[in-house]
Amino acid sequence: MNRRRTTLLSLTALLTATLTTLPTTTPTAAADEIEQVKNGTFDTTTAPWWTTSNVTAGLADGALCADVPGGTTNRWDAAVGQNDITLVKGESYRFAFKATGTPAGHVVRAIVGLSVSPYDTYFEVSPQLSVSGDSYTYTFTAPADTTQGQVGFQLGGSADPFRFCMDDVSLLGGVPPEVYEPDTGPRVRVNQVAYLPAGPKNATLVTASTQPLRWQLKKADGTTVAHGRTVPRGTDVSSGQNVHSIDFGAYRKRATGLTLVADGETSRPFDIDASAYDQLRLDSLKYYYTQRSGIEIRNDLRPGYARPAGHVDVAPNQGDSNVPCQPGVCDYTLDVTGGWYDAGDHGKYVVNGGISTWELLSTYERALYARTGQRGALGDGTLDIPESGNKVPDVLDEARWELEFLLKMQVPDGQPLAGMAHHKMHDEQWTGLPLLPSADPQKRELHPPTTEATLNLAATAAQAARLYRPYDHTFSAHALAVARKAWTAALAHPDIHPDPNDGTGGGAYPDTDARDEFYWAAAELYLTTGEKAFEQHILNSPIHTADIFVPLGFDWARTAAAGRLDLATVPNRLPGRDKVRQSVIKGADRYLATLAAHPYGMPYAPDANLYDWGSNAQILNNAVVIATAYDIGGASKYRDGALQSMDYIFGRNALNMSYVTGYGEVNSHQQHSRWYAKQLDPSLPGPPDGTVAGGPNSSIQDPYAQSKLQGCVGQFCYIDDIQSWSTNEHTINWNAALARMASFVADQG
Repeated sequence: MNRRRTTLLSLTALLTATLTTLPTTTPTAAADEIEQVKNGTFDTTTAPWWTTSNVTAGLADGALCADVPGGTTNRWDAAVGQNDITLVKGESYRFAFKATGTPAGHVVRAIVGLSVSPYDTYFEVSPQLSVSGDSYTYTFTAPADTTQGQVGFQLGGSADPFRFCMDDVSLLGGVPPEVYEPDTGPRVRVNQVAYLPAGPKNATLVTASTQPLRWQLKKADGTTVAHGRTVPRGTDVSSGQNVHSIDFGAYRKRATGLTLVADGETSRPFDIDASAYDQLRLDSLKYYYTQRSGIEIRNDLRPGYARPAGHVDVAPNQGDSNVPCQPGVCDYTLDVTGGWYDAGDHGKYVVNGGISTWELLSTYERALYARTGQRGALGDGTLDIPESGNKVPDVLDEARWELEFLLKMQVPDGQPLAGMAHHKMHDEQWTGLPLLPSADPQKRELHPPTTEATLNLAATAAQAARLYRPYDHTFSAHALAVARKAWTAALAHPDIHPDPNDGTGGGAYPDTDARDEFYWAAAELYLTTGEKAFEQHILNSPIHTADIFVPLGFDWARTAAAGRLDLATVPNRLPGRDKVRQSVIKGADRYLATLAAHPYGMPYAPDANLYDWGSNAQILNNAVVIATAYDIGGASKYRDGALQSMDYIFGRNALNMSYVTGYGEVNSHQQHSRWYAKQLDPSLPGPPDGTVAGGPNSSIQDPYAQSKLQGCVGQFCYIDDIQSWSTNEHTINWNAALARMASFVADQG
């Protein structure tokens, strides 16, 4: 199930790939290397290259030079290109060109794709001219056959005019595919952030040896403070590596700058510190403020991240205060200002907003009821947001920014499908990178209501009603009224599902089964009201006794666990509640067994080793189940399993990197985003500390990942580049899973 776009590559090659530590494609050239571009050297003419009408181009010193106007908005508003390019599916191409910009620093988008509808892009890069170098060479594999291909240079989006020159443009077919070799650093893989003193401490060694090897734990001054022998684990199917495990949990002293040495390799440094995750608890939640729509982001609250309010009807925005439906969907408009931008784009989605809001609210609700919960750690003033100081816990203030948007997405009284919720709201067309929210010129549209979105609204509004009651009785009552209306509407329209092909301008978020959303919404309404009707729906639902803790875990499309976990932990009088709690423990036992069997110590082993889109969040949410089992029963094995699950996220993985920005010596910091786009525009910031990347994704849907990762195995299907939206995007739901686990781990310190 894809988080955003719905087109999948064939998985045949991935299913049959030989397990190695690197992509398995063998570099073999076709019979002939054939140039597809005509006149890429511009010796005597610019033909057959074309320009948009606002661009003036001609020959200059043996190059094509174009005067690009300022004041355009989109990349494609000014362009140079060549059509009638032939591409052969499965063939590897070398795309090369020289390009300069005067003045320096302009970002252009170079693409290879279709020149006709649907204008698919097969490969794209966005170099910063005369800053990132003047000569560019890339290799990619064509995903389709066409004689209507295009090589294009999109030059728009600049406030100021500039001069663009290019030469030696080439698209050479039949070249050997480029083998991408990630730098995985030392072969000893550790949690690069920290281990808790009173907690498990495990590492993985990549080695050819089949016999136990000596290891030493060393302090920063080189002193050995612990030692032992590795445990051979054989070939790890998730990476294709021969690995050993190292357990140094007996060492419990606080220290900084420790390293682990084995087989002649020294790990990256790490700490042992009980308070190591206190800041991550906050950073993972502070992420949401800079995701806000409809409000100026203040530099005094987030230095370096200041930006104007986005989508507030200030040109070039068309705004969110009076948004129409897609043609033919409805004849009204809604004020849907506010909320969080879903991910690296400017869309706002009820289904993904729902699970994200639930997980943040549940992070707070856990602090109220769990034995190790620390309510004060999430209290007023902890997140440095505009609402800090209002005597409401900051996490509730932040979640309310999204809740207010979700409430606005309900179909008004008197309209067809009144009480239902629109599935999503976003731009009419996809926009390019980089693009600040305030600079988005696209028309905004409401998409059709769905049963799934309506039940997301019912569930989160009901949960909000009970949690905000001590702080704002009026808002609590309004949220409950909206939840009841949504529930009634969903019962009347139980099978209006999202169109899986509705993926232009925003993710489709397709789902064809709302039974899990019905169960979740009924659970939240019951926990808030205690009413018999909701109790009976829970008890009569086949989801209630189903085995829902599957290997893939829960997410926006699989929400039954949200209801089950809350029924197990929020005080209530549901008949048979002990069985509910036992089902969570059984699910946790299954994830613990997966963790124990995995040489990298994670509770995730997808079928056929095909990593899902957002696999890091699946790992984190499986860890949430384990952590919840600890809250229920208190057995230390669940605490240890939840803690150990974090090691993978922070560096104990095949790529030897932390997937969280700002945490670990080597970390993901170029996540796909239109405004955390420092990789493309040095004047913009990178992702804020505490931002988790989606992680390995076997389907590698985006052209950049396809150009680098063909044949990748499991954990190696990831690349830290802003162009890789299928492996390296950030999202509000993935960060919610990180925040939930960061808070749990911080509490254990």
